[in-house]
Amino acid sequence: MAEPVIVGAARTAIGRSFKGTLVNVPSETLATTILPEVIRRAGLDPEAVDDVIFAESHYGGGDLARYAAVATGLTTVPGQAVNRHCAGSLTAIANGAAHIRADAERVIVAGGVQSLSTNPVSRWRIPGTADFQDGWMPPSHPATSDAPTLDMALTVGWNTARKAGISREEQDAWAARSHQRAIAAIDAGKFLDEIVPLKVEQPDGSVLDFTVDEHPRRDTTVEKLAQLKVLHPEIEGFSVTAGNSSGINDAAAAVALTARGYAEAENLAVLAKVRAWANAAVTPAETGFGAVKVIGKVLDRAGLKPSDVALWEINEAFASVPIAAVREHGLDEELVNFSGSGCSLGHPIAASGARMITTLIYELRRRGGGIGVAAMCAGGGQGGAVVIEV
Repeated sequence: MAEPVIVGAARTAIGRSFKGTLVNVPSETLATTILPEVIRRAGLDPEAVDDVIFAESHYGGGDLARYAAVATGLTTVPGQAVNRHCAGSLTAIANGAAHIRADAERVIVAGGVQSLSTNPVSRWRIPGTADFQDGWMPPSHPATSDAPTLDMALTVGWNTARKAGISREEQDAWAARSHQRAIAAIDAGKFLDEIVPLKVEQPDGSVLDFTVDEHPRRDTTVEKLAQLKVLHPEIEGFSVTAGNSSGINDAAAAVALTARGYAEAENLAVLAKVRAWANAAVTPAETGFGAVKVIGKVLDRAGLKPSDVALWEINEAFASVPIAAVREHGLDEELVNFSGSGCSLGHPIAASGARMITTLIYELRRRGGGIGVAAMCAGGGQGGAVVIEV
């Protein structure tokens, strides 16, 4: 079997949905920006690309991967849309790695694109009637009172905190540190190499090079987070707030995958090898524990122990999720979300997994190499994870 490796990785800066720099930038523009840039960075001949696999969430059934291929001149390259909600782009990368390992394809670009600012809104005819429901969203699972489909603060954040015994204070402390780490990474220029400048036209006609994640807040403190109201004050003890939850964001991220043999033959620089990947599922009411479960599964597949891992990215869909994972697996918090995560950098749903892999690659290279794990929970009680080695 071929060894899948990553030869290119990049992302856009992350915008704040509905009010940030990318508010008028559609998913198609994000996709057509990231695809050619990853190919260029990898040093690949565009004609060598066999497929593009992009995750998309809440997009409405389009195929951004194929759109981006055609729009950037890769008319003979097919494109596949993947949806595993938050874990979509981790799944896209895993699928690409599986194709490479099976010698089914030679070069694949995989990642994800999310523009919540411009998401289409669905209209659904209510069965048995002539009436329509506007603003409808397809459910990720059968709704129950303890796991509603459109209230992740309850289904994920609160259920995880309650089951794991995580306090409001612990969630706020984690979120505050996330912002501090993200700001420190930005100030140190850590993201400069991984971010693709995106030219965004401004209302006055000028063009801005968007290069800095805009969701992290410099003034975030535990004290300020403690003043925020909980999202469900009617529920006794509810501890989830907007401050210890992930942001609503826009971005794109992708990697270029090939076999080590092909990379060596074409003199391509290998950034990382993909050692293992896994998906997992729990009951929808325990969605946050999808990240906990999949970590154990992917480590087992890779033949690793938690102590073998140099750095972790465990998405902060809510602060309670990485806290639960750290407790369950006995992880060193200093090695988890070293440059921030969902609470600070933001959570552009379909792009987050590829963003995490990209950040892991660049940080591990700065540190001289090692093993990195990206893991996250996903809608409907799922989890996804990928192990890389630099």
